[in-house]
Amino acid sequence: MVHGGLAPRIIALCSALIGRRTGGLAMVMIIACMMFGSLSGSGVADVVAIGTMMLPAMKDQGYAPGFSASALGCAGSLGTVIPPSIVLIVYGTATNSSIGQLFVAAIIPGILLGLGLMLVAWWISRRNGWQGGEPFSWGELGRAAKGSILAMLAPIIIVGGIRLGIFTPTEAAGIGVAYALFIGIFVYRALSLSTLMRLLRETTEMTGVILLVIASASVFGWILAAEQVPQMAVNGITQATQSGTVALLMMMAVLLILGTFMESIAIILILAPVFLPILGHYGIDPVYFGILLTINLAIGANTPPLGIDLMAACRVGEIPLSASFKYLIPFLGVMVGVLLLLVLFPALITELPGILF
Repeated sequence: MVHGGLAPRIIALCSALIGRRTGGLAMVMIIACMMFGSLSGSGVADVVAIGTMMLPAMKDQGYAPGFSASALGCAGSLGTVIPPSIVLIVYGTATNSSIGQLFVAAIIPGILLGLGLMLVAWWISRRNGWQGGEPFSWGELGRAAKGSILAMLAPIIIVGGIRLGIFTPTEAAGIGVAYALFIGIFVYRALSLSTLMRLLRETTEMTGVILLVIASASVFGWILAAEQVPQMAVNGITQATQSGTVALLMMMAVLLILGTFMESIAIILILAPVFLPILGHYGIDPVYFGILLTINLAIGANTPPLGIDLMAACRVGEIPLSASFKYLIPFLGVMVGVLLLLVLFPALITELPGILF
């Protein structure tokens, strides 16, 4: 999808929507990350695809590189929240939760996170006098919308097909790849055979790394179960509080700490067997918890020392990681604020799946 020409058309649509507003280019980047996240399901893919095109343009307009990288890293991490998120698929598989319900439950939280990041971007841009791109034009919006129709059909096909029971999440992945190949080769004519072979090689290497992580985490999870760590965790939290909300906040704090130095998939595979008995004790819906967990991981993807999405954003922007710290805290702050809001108001997550399923 990145190399097949879908990302540039999404950016063109976002730019036509925003126009020349305060912080306009930053907002374009955030919305583009949200839209592309609905295609890729990966935070790092979001960062690289959108950042490669947006960061040079923002630099030319006077945006501070550290600000742009911070906004890109946090916005890119929404790819792990907005369906069809790879992290949600792993969580659903690890906990035997409905992936369709997880996808639907993540829609409102993903939008709230995006709006929060846009608010921070506007506030910082207003203080620094950073503007947008070209003035708004209905004609340009119409042309951009027409050009992006095929790109925006992908998430509808993937999520809609799962929701309607036409295919499983695994089959949906295959359908998504086939659709992207067809559009990239025969419609946009942006994919060559040599490019395709390189992408297949890179995918094989990345998949191999993930499978090694999964294998190691599975062994560690077996050890935890054998040593009765889940039972000890249940006993520890239940003795500390009888409130499900307080227990949730305690688990969120643990995840925020672990997210700073552990990889997302490893956290899910290791901690899911530990947390599931706790969720059962307090009557917490695993789908609801899965969304909170995913947002935690999105925050951790931008928290040093690991912060893989932030590191990728700084690499794309060709700046040191430390240059982003000045602007990072407000973006992380609003993400934590949305997380707390969802803990206190579960209906923001559970209402939509309850209606559709």
